[in-house]
Amino acid sequence: MQRIPVAILGATGAVGQRLVSILFDHPWFEPVALCASERSAGKPYGQSTRWMLPDPMPQAAATMAVRGCAPFSGPAIAFSALDADVASEIEEDWAKSGRLVVSNARCHRMRVDVPLVVPELNADHLRLVERQPYPGGGAIVTNPNCSTIGLVMALKPLDDAFGLRAVNVVTLQAASGAGYPGVPFMDLIDNAVPYIHGEEEKLEAEPIKILGRLSADGSRVEGATFGVSAACHRVAVSDGHLEAVSVSLERPADRASILRAWMDAGADTDGLRLPSAPERPLVYIDAPDRPQPRFDRGAGKGMSATLGRLRPCSTLGWKFELLSHNTLRGAAGGTVLLAELCVVKGLVPRAAGFAVLGEAMPELELEPALA
Repeated sequence: MQRIPVAILGATGAVGQRLVSILFDHPWFEPVALCASERSAGKPYGQSTRWMLPDPMPQAAATMAVRGCAPFSGPAIAFSALDADVASEIEEDWAKSGRLVVSNARCHRMRVDVPLVVPELNADHLRLVERQPYPGGGAIVTNPNCSTIGLVMALKPLDDAFGLRAVNVVTLQAASGAGYPGVPFMDLIDNAVPYIHGEEEKLEAEPIKILGRLSADGSRVEGATFGVSAACHRVAVSDGHLEAVSVSLERPADRASILRAWMDAGADTDGLRLPSAPERPLVYIDAPDRPQPRFDRGAGKGMSATLGRLRPCSTLGWKFELLSHNTLRGAAGGTVLLAELCVVKGLVPRAAGFAVLGEAMPELELEPALA
C-alpha cells in the first residue's frame, strides 16, 4: 500500500523521536526524510541520535541519513518538532514550497491566519488556511501547548453545556516537557519548580483561541469570552501533566450533569476513522486519588485525557483533576492526529492519489481541498 511521504523536522530531539516512533509504523504516512541541524546532516540517524524512548529505534530510521531542514522535493507533509528559536523561518520555507506543515512549535500558534487545533474540538478552524499566503496548497497548522490540550479537552464540553465564566488551573508538569537534557538533576529531584518559562502565558491564551468561534467569513477566530488564570510547576515525573482545575459556570450544573456532559460529548473526529484518534477522548475515574501519572497517562494509548475528583469548589463552583500524556497527546501523537485530520479535510493536495485513502478509508468521501 502506497503511503503519503512525509519529512520529520527536528527528528533527533525528544518530540522528534516520538514522531519517528509513531510514523515509521503509521498506516497512512511514510517518513522519507529525517531532518535536523547541519551538525547531524549526512550521518545515519542511529549514530546522530541519543535515543530516549523505551521502545527500540525503528531499524529503517536507524540507517536513514539525516538531512538538513531546508525544503526539498518529495515530502507532501512536514512534521515540525523544531525548537521555537529556529522553527518560524524553516516552517515558512516549507509552506512557501507548497507543503503542509504540521507544527508542534509555538511560533505560529497565535497568528491570525494559522489554525490552532485539537482535532476533536475545533476542526472547523482549519478554514483559516484559506487566508494564508502560501502557493501550491502550502499551509501551516499548529498543535497546542502540551498543557493546553488536556485542559481544553475537559473545558469544551462544559462550555457547550453550561457556558464558562472563569477557569483557574494549577499544573504539575512532567520533566519530559522540558525536552532533553531538560531541567538539571539537582534542580528537580526532591523538589518542585514553580516556574516554567512562557508556560503560564500560553496556557492562559491558547484555550481562548481554541474554544473561540470561527467568524462567518472564515477569516479569524473570535476568542472565547471566559478568562483563564494559570500557575505552572515542573515536577519529578517522567511523563504526564497533572492539572488541578476550578471552573465558574454561566448556568447551574450538578455533578451528574457535568459527568454526563463529559461522557456524552461528541467529537469532530467521530466517523472519520483516523488511526490516532482515541475511542474515548475523555475518561473519568471515580476514585479519591486518581488520576495519577504512573497509572493513567497511557489511557487511550496515551491519547485520552483522564479526569477525576469532580467536587464542589467553595469559590468558583466546581473543581476537578485531569491528566494527559504530554509527549503523546500533548506533542507527537497530537501532531500526527492533526495531520490525519488535514488529510481527510483535503489539505494535502498531493495525497488524493495515494492508495492509502482508498484502502484504509473505503467508506469515507474526502472533502474538496480548501483553496
